[in-house]
Order: sequence, then structure tokens, then C-alpha cells
Amino acid sequence: MTPSCDYTLETVRIIIVTGLSGSGKSIAVRQLEDSGYYCVDNLPIGFLVSVVQSLAEHGHTRIAVSVDARSQVNISDAGNAIEALKTRGCDVRMLFLTASTPELVQRFSETRRRHPLTLPRPDGTANMTLAEAIALERDKLAPAAELGHVIDTTGLAANTLRNWVRQFSEAEQSMMTLAFESFAFKHGLPVVADLVFDVRNLPNPYYDKALRPLTGLDAPIIKYLDNLPIVQDMVDDIARFIERWLPSYEAQNRHYLTVAIGCTGGQHRSVYVAQALAKRFAGKTVTVLRHRQLSRMGLGVSTEQTL
Repeated sequence: MTPSCDYTLETVRIIIVTGLSGSGKSIAVRQLEDSGYYCVDNLPIGFLVSVVQSLAEHGHTRIAVSVDARSQVNISDAGNAIEALKTRGCDVRMLFLTASTPELVQRFSETRRRHPLTLPRPDGTANMTLAEAIALERDKLAPAAELGHVIDTTGLAANTLRNWVRQFSEAEQSMMTLAFESFAFKHGLPVVADLVFDVRNLPNPYYDKALRPLTGLDAPIIKYLDNLPIVQDMVDDIARFIERWLPSYEAQNRHYLTVAIGCTGGQHRSVYVAQALAKRFAGKTVTVLRHRQLSRMGLGVSTEQTL
């Protein structure tokens, strides 16, 4: 039976953390706990509403729950629970973490931990391989990714993930959060991106020795690309495309849209274009900016921000 409505729920923010095993859920939950959230690990989705109600009655207004495949996530149950909480005034957000299969295999090999789904086969002859368990879990949780904001942790340092989770938890509630993320094609496409734009056709500052060690955040690179009409045309065309189709994503009750901008090394052109686009949309909706390759380079620069 659904718990009775309590007015305190109107002041409650709930973050549901889910995703693939080994993708960084523990890091995300610890960061949320450090940010003042009351955290509940591996909660069956059927208990979500009653647990939130009980915690709210005891004065907790920031709640985070971790849900994984062992909880038998049912997309209908999850959707119903989220909607039930939203109708009571809660600010409910879902964070879905994922990573490439080779990355997950490497992480499990390094930690020597067992994947939670490496259970005996139905005929009892042998356990699933690690790759099979990852594939099964990815398939089980795929529908849940449609309900939340997806972060691909492939190649991310733990500290970068903590920063991105903190950024996600502090963002104001909005009908749509638009995330721009620069990346390097030489490291592969991001595992999750709603829209991907290739800017490798633009002039590359890399071939200027004076500009090569800099990034798209540095003034000389910005000045160089600012003065190239082809670059400005590309930014304008991408912005128009997003403006044209953003309402249709919102009409599908999407709360998050990730736009990935890629160049060869993820250091100059993609960073510049992502920055330029984020500034265009900053006044129209909650806009998040991330630079995947710069986070790997240890340059001491801010690689994520909310505008």
C-alpha cells in the first residue's frame, strides 16, 4: 500500500544511482554521502517510496539510493515509483553509470572482485564468463538509462567522476539538462551520447607548434578559432540543429540530453566548440559542460562546470 502523502516531501531531493557493476556506483554514492545525502545501498525499487517517506518523516531532505541488477530492476516499477514521488512534490533524479566492456573487464581483473551476476548457468554446468555477465547486466539495465542522466566512466579518473557527480547533485531542477561533452575520436566514441558531432574537418591548431601544447580553454586557441569563418559556421549550424530539435526531446519527457563534440585529440577544436555551444544555451536551460580528454591530461584546469 502506498504511504500517505507528507508535506515534507515537497522539500526532498532524491538521487537514484544505478548502472553497470564496476562503473563507479560506489564512488558516486560516497561522493553523495560526502555532499550531505543520506545514502541507502542496493535498495529494491519496490521499497523506494516507503523508504523515502520514512526518511523524510525523520527530517532527511537529501536522499540517495543505489539500485543495481541484483535488485531485479523493473522499468515499469521504477517509472511508477519515480512518478509517485514526483506527484508528492519530490525532486527526483536518476544517475546511470556505464562504461565500455573492455574497461569493465579490466577493472574486475585489477580488483579481483567477482561480478554479481556470475551465477551458474541454468543447466548448472558452468558459471558465466565475466564478459557474458557484463552483457547480461547491460541488457537488464538498458531501459533504466532512458529515465536518467547517463555518465560514461570509461577512462575517467575517480576524482573526475566525483566532480561530475557533485555537479549533477547540485544542479537546479529543470525540465531539461543539456550536457556538452568534448572527446577524442582516437580514444573512441563515448559509450553514451544522444547526439555526436564530428569537428575534425576544422583547421587544427595542433599543427602550429606554438599552439600545440595549449587547449581550447586557452586564449590563443580561442582567438585563433574565433577568427576562422568555417569554425563559426560549424558552431552556428550545430546550435541551429539543437535549437530545432530540442523541443521534440523535451516533448518525450526527456530530462537530460548529452551532446558529444569530437575531434582527433579532444584538446583543441572539440573543447572550443563545446565551450561555444554551452555559452549559447546557458541562458535557455540548465547547461553542463565537460571535457573528457582534458580530465585525463592532468592540466590543472576545470574540466566540468554548470552554466
